[in-house]
Amino acid sequence: MSGIIGKKVGMTSVYSADGRNVACTVIEAGPCVITQVKNEETDGYQAVQLAYGERKEKNTPNALKGHFKKANTTPKQKVVEFRDFREEFEGMVELGNQITVGDVFKEGDFVDAIGTSKGKGFQGVVKRHGFAGVGQATHGQHNRLRAPGSIGGASYPARVFKGTRMAGRMGNDRVTVINLEVMKVVPEKNLIVVSGSVPGAKNSIVVLEK
Repeated sequence: MSGIIGKKVGMTSVYSADGRNVACTVIEAGPCVITQVKNEETDGYQAVQLAYGERKEKNTPNALKGHFKKANTTPKQKVVEFRDFREEFEGMVELGNQITVGDVFKEGDFVDAIGTSKGKGFQGVVKRHGFAGVGQATHGQHNRLRAPGSIGGASYPARVFKGTRMAGRMGNDRVTVINLEVMKVVPEKNLIVVSGSVPGAKNSIVVLEK
C-alpha cells in the first residue's frame, strides 16, 4: 500500500472521457518527507512514515524535534505511517527524501480518502439518524414532531439497549471513502483531483491511500 498526505482545497467539476460532468474534490497532496523507514529486522514489519505541513518549532515537543532532525527536515504538522509501501518506490524510500503526488498517483487510479468529518455538535434523532418524526400534529400531538418516541421496554428489560439510535454528538469522526477515481494530477502544483466528495472541511488534512 502506498499513499500521501494532503490538504483539502475545495470542490469543482470536470468532464470525464465519456462526456459526463463529474463532481470532484481538489486536494493539495504533498510534498511529503520520509521521516522514518521501518523494516522487518528492526520493527517486525515494513512501513514508511511520511510527514506533511509546517509546524511552529515552539509548539513542537522536544522528542518530535529530534525525530524530524534525524530526517534533516523542519517540524511537520501531520505524520502518517503507510504499511508495505509498494516495491516500485524501493529506490526512493530513504530517510529525508521527498515524495510528491506525481510519484504515487496517475490519472485513472482509484484511491481511498481518509479524513475527519465536519462536526455537527449535539443533534437529535431526525438529523442524526433520519427519523421521520410524528408527521402530523393532530390528535393532541403537541411538540412531538421531532421526538424519538419510545426507546426502552417496561419493567423488563427495564433498561435501554446499547446501540439504540438516540440523540448525541454527530460528526467529527474518522471517515474513509473508498474507490475514488483520480481525474487529474497536476505535479507542478502538487494538486490531485478525485471524483466525488472527501470527508472534512476546507483546509483539513486528508490521507490518500492506493
